[in-house]
Amino acid sequence: MVKHKAWDKVGQFFQKYKKKWNGPDIPVFLFPLAQNRGLFIREEKSKAGVSFPDKMFLFLSQYEDPKEIEALLVHEYHHVCRLRMLNKKMQDYTLLDSIVIEGLAEYAVLKNCGQEYLASWCNMYSEKEISRFWDQYLKKQLGKKKNERAHDELLYGGGRVPKLLGYAVGYNIIGKFYEKHNYSTKLSFKIPADKYL
Repeated sequence: MVKHKAWDKVGQFFQKYKKKWNGPDIPVFLFPLAQNRGLFIREEKSKAGVSFPDKMFLFLSQYEDPKEIEALLVHEYHHVCRLRMLNKKMQDYTLLDSIVIEGLAEYAVLKNCGQEYLASWCNMYSEKEISRFWDQYLKKQLGKKKNERAHDELLYGGGRVPKLLGYAVGYNIIGKFYEKHNYSTKLSFKIPADKYL
């Protein structure tokens, strides 16, 4: 990461989106990531992120295409901006909030970086599968709180629940919403989750 000046590139992208979105000035922590895939890794690209209203952690395996790093930063910084704008306690977030926040963040990647930089979970399931999974797994569970086990099981999948279900459905919901409405990144930070349904 040092050799490829990853910190410089992340800093440039951060400043770009902080200005573009009038976002908060928060610390961004950059860490090396082992090549093994894990829960938060952006699939085969070996990048991951975790965001909070007041900080962001980015994990990179090796510095490759700068646009991949930009896509990761866009996704995670979108989370930061939305979390700050909604100003809720973490334990008050519901499954619907989480599904929407993931869909919005990846839609921001589409708008700012292009379709080729979307996470693989965006197109993991067909429209028919999404509809069936929505009815089977999610529709009656949207109020599950972030601290309830079912929240993470449905968001991340695993076991009987399809992999990354909440993420995939979130991107689908947001895509459908913006087929009918004009997209504004700044508005996407504050529109309540239920308005996207």
